[in-house]
Amino acid sequence: MSEFHPMQLNRRTFLARSGVGLGSAALSAMLARESLAAKTGEQPRGVPGQPGFPDLPQKVKRVIFLCMAGGPSHLETFDNKPILSKMDGKPVPSSYTDGQPIAQLQGKELKCLGAITKFKKYGENGQEISDYLPWHAKMADDICIVRSLVTEQINHDPAHTFMNTGTVISGRPSMGAWVNYGIGSETDELPGFVVLSSVGGRNPQPIAARQWGSGFLPSRYQGVQFSSTGDPVNYVRSPGGVGMGQQRNLVDAIGNLNRHHQDAIGDPEIANRIAAYEMAFRMQMSVPDLTDMSDEPQHILDMYGAKPGDGSYASNCLLARRLAERGVRFIHLYHRGWDHHNGLAQYMDVCCNLTDKPTYALLTDLKQRGMLEDTLIIWGGEFGRTPMSQSSKGNIGRDHHIKGFSMWLAGGPVKGGTTYGATDDLGYNSVENIVHVRDLHATMLHMLGINPEHLSVKFQGLDMRLTGVEPARVVKEIIS
Repeated sequence: MSEFHPMQLNRRTFLARSGVGLGSAALSAMLARESLAAKTGEQPRGVPGQPGFPDLPQKVKRVIFLCMAGGPSHLETFDNKPILSKMDGKPVPSSYTDGQPIAQLQGKELKCLGAITKFKKYGENGQEISDYLPWHAKMADDICIVRSLVTEQINHDPAHTFMNTGTVISGRPSMGAWVNYGIGSETDELPGFVVLSSVGGRNPQPIAARQWGSGFLPSRYQGVQFSSTGDPVNYVRSPGGVGMGQQRNLVDAIGNLNRHHQDAIGDPEIANRIAAYEMAFRMQMSVPDLTDMSDEPQHILDMYGAKPGDGSYASNCLLARRLAERGVRFIHLYHRGWDHHNGLAQYMDVCCNLTDKPTYALLTDLKQRGMLEDTLIIWGGEFGRTPMSQSSKGNIGRDHHIKGFSMWLAGGPVKGGTTYGATDDLGYNSVENIVHVRDLHATMLHMLGINPEHLSVKFQGLDMRLTGVEPARVVKEIIS
């Protein structure tokens, strides 16, 4: 047997052999941060991104993406079309629809459907917003409405995949994963990418977890879905009768096994698994404080219309603000229920009642706390709705539509109180200042301080990017 020399003992071996495993290391790290904070008054935070990023001036620090899943009608929200209303009930000119992709209306008689609501002008610049969104009207000067979005996928799941990953190919990294991979997170006690979901409206389409996956990026960058009711994260609490010391011993043992496996085969994904256990240990401390709303004053709860723990969009918006305060980089809220093939009037009312006021509250709350200046908020769905009527026994609705729809952005350097782009007289085709989904991604990355063409990963022989291999432009016209 060869003689053992202490100086040959590396850090990993020391941790394994001394029994000071993952949980203890995590606890020690937290204690070290507390000690440093006590000495310097500063609290080191965060998970680093890739070397060299951000590589542009960073205009915003975080993104809150409010996804109205199912596809809200731009013709009942932000895109007023008087000529379409005059043509209500008349055939749609074939020049608009010949050879165009159509979902459920394919092969059927196509008739115009005018807006079922009224529009008014709000704010200093006269932003046109429908009567369905009275709370949006109050923030007309804060939002930039983009009326000229286009996408490439006409059915829900592939359209979400395209919006979230920049490609229709399943299993590619989501935008939140790309952002965290590039510039890291400002917290190491919570995931850098958190997903929340609520339901209310017609036909709430399911949202697959791969929509916030990390694809070929390390798994530590994938989104973590928080439950809207009960424990926000499964198994984050210790089982009954299990103390923190016992829990730490269990995590230590798992960490030792993972490190032994890593030494044997050298799989980099094992390091991500170790990081995940360390994050889970820290979340046992941080998540209960995050979700304990007892420190929120009643006027804030009333502003959101939130009853914490009820699973509502309102409560998720409040939780989004708390996540943003704690350094989470990318927060993605889905509200499922906007698939209005019929019952358009009924379900527009339902969906807007559930989301309009909380969205206003989130923007206003961030603004009052001085956080809107470094937060980018994006509101919209995976596509829009047709100017043609879809009906079931006279119960009107609108089909999926990809050639022109509306979204809005706010916060950071976004030019609030402005409208960008336009669709044609029927709201069918984007015709002015067209914004592709890839352009939306490029603009978001630019504001975060990332050159969209520089953040790439070699995969299957290609330099893969969120914006894809095709050209994508930063929409600088909407940025001050």
